[in-house]
Amino acid sequence: MKKYLLASLPLIAVSSVVLAAPTFETDAPIAYMTDLSSGAVLFEKNANKQIPPASMAKMMTVYVAFDLVKQGKLKLDDKFRVNEETWKRWNNQGSTMFLGVGDQVSVRDLLHGIVTLSGNDACVVLAEGIAGTEQAFVALMNKRAKELGMSRSRFGNSNGWPDEGVTKVTARDLATLGSATVNNFPDLYDAFYGQDEFEWNGIKQPNRNPLMGKVAGSDGLKTGHTEEAGYGFTGSAEQKGRRLVSVLAGLDSYSGRIEESVKFMNWGFNAWEPKKLFDKGTTVQNAEVQLGDSSTVSLVAPKDLFVTIPKASDGDLSMKVTYDGPVKAPITKGQPIARLVVTTADAGQQVVPLVAGEDVGEAGFFDRVWAGLQSLLGLA
Repeated sequence: MKKYLLASLPLIAVSSVVLAAPTFETDAPIAYMTDLSSGAVLFEKNANKQIPPASMAKMMTVYVAFDLVKQGKLKLDDKFRVNEETWKRWNNQGSTMFLGVGDQVSVRDLLHGIVTLSGNDACVVLAEGIAGTEQAFVALMNKRAKELGMSRSRFGNSNGWPDEGVTKVTARDLATLGSATVNNFPDLYDAFYGQDEFEWNGIKQPNRNPLMGKVAGSDGLKTGHTEEAGYGFTGSAEQKGRRLVSVLAGLDSYSGRIEESVKFMNWGFNAWEPKKLFDKGTTVQNAEVQLGDSSTVSLVAPKDLFVTIPKASDGDLSMKVTYDGPVKAPITKGQPIARLVVTTADAGQQVVPLVAGEDVGEAGFFDRVWAGLQSLLGLA
C-alpha cells in the first residue's frame, strides 16, 4: 500500500502569485535539461523521440568501463593490444585516437582517448579487450541501459557509428546516462572528464566539448556528429554546487552546436535557482515499520535537498512524503525507502529520495506473534 504523509510537512507559501516557468527558444529540434541537485526537468522538446546518437553513444561505453573499474573487475592499468583487423577498420575512420597496430594501450589511456578525443578506434579496442568481441561488449551496454531505465534506447556498437538504425536513443535517456555517470562514479568522472587535451603517439588533440572555456564549471560530457544524426551534444556543468545536464540533438552545423549549447546551459543557470529544503541528515518524516523491533523509522535527507524554481518565482511550494508501506524490517541505515514529492506552481513536480535514519531489526518471536494476533483481531 502506498502511504502519503502530509501532516507534519510545512507548506511553503512565498506568495499567491503564480508565474510561468522561464521560456527558452532553440533551433535544436531535440532538447532536454535536468538539474541534478533537485531532479527537476527544466526543459524538454521532443525528449522521447528516438534518434541516432552518433558519438554520444560512447557515453555508455565509458559507463560500462567505469562500472567494471568500480567493481574491481577492470583496472585502469590493464593493457589491451590493438589488433590489425581493428586498426584497418578504424584507422582514420571518423574521430580517432591514432592508435597503431600492436600498440599495448592501458584502460586509462583508452578512456582518455574516448572521453577527450572521441576516438572510434579507442572504443572498439576497449570493447574487445573487456568482452572479447565488440558485440559481446554491446550486450553489456544494453544490459546497463536497461538497469538505468533507458527504456527507449538500444545500442548496436560501441562508438555510435551509423549501423542502419540499430543504435537509437532519446534525449531523456542520454540525460539519464549522463546523470548516472556523474552520480555513480564521481571520482572517475573527475579523473577523465573536463580534460583540455590528450596526446597519444605524439599527436595532441583538444577536447571537443563546446562549453569548455565558454561556460564556467563545464566538464562533460560528449559531442556527436554524423550526416544522419546532425550535430548533437550532451553537456554538463557545475556552478556553486549545482550541476546541470543538457542534451541537444539534430542541429545542422558545428557552429550552431556551439552557440546553442552555450546559450542553453547559461539559461539553465541564469533563469533558475535552487531553494534549499532540508540539510543533510534532517528527519523529514517517520514511516511505519512492519514486524520490526521499532514501530517506526525516521526518513532523513541523504544529502542537502533542494528544489529548483525560476529566479523570478513567487509561486507556492508544497511537499508530501510517499512510500510503499508499512516498510518491512529489517531496514539498514541509509536504505532508500521513501520519496519527497515537491510541487511548485511554476516548475511542476520534483521528486527526491529519502533514506532510513537508523537500522531497524526484525521483531522478536513474541512480538511477531502479538502483531499477528492484533492483525487477526483487527486491532493493528
